Amino acid sequence: MSSILPNNEHPVERVLRVLIGLGLLSIVFVGPQTLWGLIGIVPLLTGLLGSCPLYTMVGLSTCPMKR
Repeated sequence: MSSILPNNEHPVERVLRVLIGLGLLSIVFVGPQTLWGLIGIVPLLTGLLGSCPLYTMVGLSTCPMKR
């Protein structure tokens, strides 16, 4: 059965996406203080949800195989 938000990210990738998202969001408030940092919302949300829409469209998954 197909889900709207299938879990298709490895746990390590999820942590990295959250960290990158937070890092990008931080430049909205510190550093150059530019709104370009709002792009960090994308990796932050995909990391928190564990599902990447692009991976879903392409049929890719980095999740470890279930045994």
